[in-house]
Amino acid sequence: MPFSKIIVTGGSGKTGRAVLRDLTANGFNVLNLDRSACPQAPCPTRLVDLTSLGETVDAFAGADAVVHLAAIPNDSIHAAERTFRENVASTFNVFHAAHLAGIRHVVWASSETVLGLPFRKVRPAVAPIDETHAPYPESTYSLSKVVGEQLADQYARWHGMRFVGLRFSNVMEPHDYARFSTWQDDPAARRWNLWGYVDARDCAAACRLALHADTAGSENMIIAAADTCMALDNPRLLAAEFPGTQLAPGTGPHETLLSIAKARRLIGYQPVHSWRLASSHAAATTR
Repeated sequence: MPFSKIIVTGGSGKTGRAVLRDLTANGFNVLNLDRSACPQAPCPTRLVDLTSLGETVDAFAGADAVVHLAAIPNDSIHAAERTFRENVASTFNVFHAAHLAGIRHVVWASSETVLGLPFRKVRPAVAPIDETHAPYPESTYSLSKVVGEQLADQYARWHGMRFVGLRFSNVMEPHDYARFSTWQDDPAARRWNLWGYVDARDCAAACRLALHADTAGSENMIIAAADTCMALDNPRLLAAEFPGTQLAPGTGPHETLLSIAKARRLIGYQPVHSWRLASSHAAATTR
């Protein structure tokens, strides 16, 4: 379905910048809504406080699709109350403004953290973990994302809107891959999210695919790279850090332990970026 104007909230952030580049490169008319300007943005930016319903409604005029990425991204930036209040308020305002504007397609950023990260109190019985694992928020940030998923469920039910919640793993840009060597000797360093990550460019592709996917109601799905962030294979990773967790039959030695099967099935998601490829390229260029 062609869109005449796509709103991207939070387009000045790490994932947002990649989404702006991807959508504009694919010929879409995009408007970035953010509190901060986006230097070298490929589209116009409008400075908006999304915790204000009035500002949000006004900014949505003329749009027919939304990619909602804006959020306080973790618990370490502000007090817990502010993180929860602003994330929930902005998500409600975006969903409500979309309804008022007659927008039927909303793609938005949920988070892998709803799965129980950092897996201290609950451990997955089987890996890769998938969306059948009940939400188990362990932080204010992840709680705000669970509330967002519930908001999407109800707005889809009330108004017949279509929501796709993308549970992004730990987002990386190409320059971040240089850090991956620092934890290869310590499986515990990245156990907190089952050694998951995702390239911002693959996040952007997932957003574009989700806008066009033939889904109904509200769907939530994990978005991760196709592999783990470790050179050590999965059986040894699980034995070291999750000895009670079973590795699902057929899982590859370095296959992601955050299942992306649902995203592949429903939106055609196929991640193409990997730290292994980046490392191989870097090694080749130094020879």
